[in-house]
Amino acid sequence: MTLDDLPPLREQLGAHGLLARKSFGQHFLLDLNVTRKIARLASPLEGRAVIEVGPGPGGLTRALVEAGAMVSAVEKDARFLPLLGDLAARADGRLVVVEADALKVEEAELLARHAPGLPAQVVSNLPYNVGAPLLVKWLRQARRFERLTLMFQKEVAERIAARPGSEAYGRLGVLSQAVAEVQIVMNLPARAFTPPPKVESAVAQLTPRPDGPEPALLAALERVTQAAFGQRRKMLRSSLKSLGGEALCQAAGIDADLRAEAVPVAGFLDLARLSLRGG
Repeated sequence: MTLDDLPPLREQLGAHGLLARKSFGQHFLLDLNVTRKIARLASPLEGRAVIEVGPGPGGLTRALVEAGAMVSAVEKDARFLPLLGDLAARADGRLVVVEADALKVEEAELLARHAPGLPAQVVSNLPYNVGAPLLVKWLRQARRFERLTLMFQKEVAERIAARPGSEAYGRLGVLSQAVAEVQIVMNLPARAFTPPPKVESAVAQLTPRPDGPEPALLAALERVTQAAFGQRRKMLRSSLKSLGGEALCQAAGIDADLRAEAVPVAGFLDLARLSLRGG
């Protein structure tokens, strides 16, 4: 039996009486033409280890396996394990299904166990309710991955790629762009999903920078951006007061009267470096 022998995804869902759960932020991508396009955007996948989160009925999973990836699919919803098990049985050893909460999974352990030594990527249609927390988790270990190809709500994808001065620019964009080159590579209308969400979606691709921040600097950047954007209508002299305020800004060559959305990523990295040294 091969992947080609599997029935259509919609037919499988109906046979098992499966519906999307709002509590899990589930919206299924059942069009294999679309999932194969996402796999192509992440290519090359041949001989790569791929972590996929929230595979659900396995539409994107099929495309990743077809593309030659060694896939570790992390699924929290046990209802989908039989469907994914059928897929794994036809995947010639290139799919391992892990029942777990992706926010608690240790990616290093997962890769070492299922695809040791292979270049690694993350490719996922992320559940809407955990997309941003998962991204921050992966940014903290970005050097582990060649690339991350991730589908979010379009609003979240735009925040990740936003530039200074725009309304969408914020903490998530600063962290993402400090760590990786970011590009929105695909937009999807709500009608592409089952059930259709109330918002559009987009695929963001993040390629980690070879000179990205070390863990201590990234942790400092998280603290600085949390303070700055947590009170984004305040001037930096006020929002960053607990970290040094005006003195910190002066040391970094940044106008303390600016608001957070006006500061470029490089400026936030300077503030983070200085905060580590105590200003």
